[in-house]
Amino acid sequence: MKRLALAVVLLFAFLVQGIAQDQTQGQQPVDRSATGGAQTLEDIMKRQRGEKVDTGFRRNETGDPNSAAGISSQLGTLGGASDPELWRALRYGSADITVSSGGKEATVLMQDGGMRWLAWRKGPLATYGAYLLAGTLAFLVLFFLLRGRIRIDGEKTGHTITRFKAIERFGHWLLAGSFILLAITGLITLFGRYAIIPLIGKDTFGPVAFASKWVHNNVSWAFMLGLVMVFVMWVAHNIPNKTDLKWIAVGGGLLKKGVHPPARKFNFGQKLVFWGVIVLGVSISASGISLLFPFEFPMFAVTFEKLNALGLPQLVGLGPLPTELAPHEEMQYAQLWHSIVAFLMIAMILAHIYIGSVGMEGAYDAMGSGEVELQWAREHHGLWVKEVEEAQRSSKAPDKNTVPAE
Repeated sequence: MKRLALAVVLLFAFLVQGIAQDQTQGQQPVDRSATGGAQTLEDIMKRQRGEKVDTGFRRNETGDPNSAAGISSQLGTLGGASDPELWRALRYGSADITVSSGGKEATVLMQDGGMRWLAWRKGPLATYGAYLLAGTLAFLVLFFLLRGRIRIDGEKTGHTITRFKAIERFGHWLLAGSFILLAITGLITLFGRYAIIPLIGKDTFGPVAFASKWVHNNVSWAFMLGLVMVFVMWVAHNIPNKTDLKWIAVGGGLLKKGVHPPARKFNFGQKLVFWGVIVLGVSISASGISLLFPFEFPMFAVTFEKLNALGLPQLVGLGPLPTELAPHEEMQYAQLWHSIVAFLMIAMILAHIYIGSVGMEGAYDAMGSGEVELQWAREHHGLWVKEVEEAQRSSKAPDKNTVPAE
């Protein structure tokens, strides 16, 4: 929840910069007589400090051809639209542009939001994302050094019990394998210019970046298929129940040896991972589809409208979020959200990989062969083992209604 809250805060902070230029009410008018109405040194300094600047003084100064002098007595434009005024109209989206093809997005020739998006992509997104992943890895290493590997406490029986069927393991590995590829190629795309090019050079990185983009775009469909399979197969087993409270009370036995709270097929920790993967996976898939089909599936203008109606932006100190976004702005928000959710998922899956491999003895067998040591199953999923054993006894018991053959 803390990571999700951090992602929301980062997105709202980006929105503050995006709408700051339009929130000029309550500001004292600036005297621009010395500059003939142009921007002042104070404007430039504010922009450099990242402060809000009232751009209304030039946003609407895009010329008025109707007030121009007659053609015979013109000296310059004399009230018409000069080149600076034309470029200003293009920048603020007020120019009358007609295109023969390409739709609404083709009429956006200049867009300020692109610079804000680039600054966020290069700055807070990459910086805090790297901190999150590095912090997660450091925490897992520290936890391993302090706790060590969680061993099977009781004596091994030498017998196994089927933990997951082949179709379940296929769905899991389809989802896990595709996500790992998506995570690697996504990180290459985000950090390649700063971390990889200095090591291998631009000429070598070019084919790597092209291959990463191709893999990322196409493997995404496998990820979405695996997400659906996992949800359908396991949603019934991941509904929270009263047993989870006992697991929570002792921290799942992760912090102390010999503590094994009761659990059914999935304990509370696994349920957290399941619902985290489903919720974040659906969100990242939606934004991914929007990016795969540019300008076809806008998401954020509608979302912002609903958030405004609920009053959530005002609750955290923001003004109303913009509900009219240029097509390019939709893509920029989608890319930022896609990346934020990806960082959260990577951090969560790193913890999942740890506990399912080096962190716990016998855990990998569940998704490796599908067969786990019976003692391991009794310690970590005792209630589930009882259910399986009772089902086996019931299937072997003779039918009381059966009439013996004569």
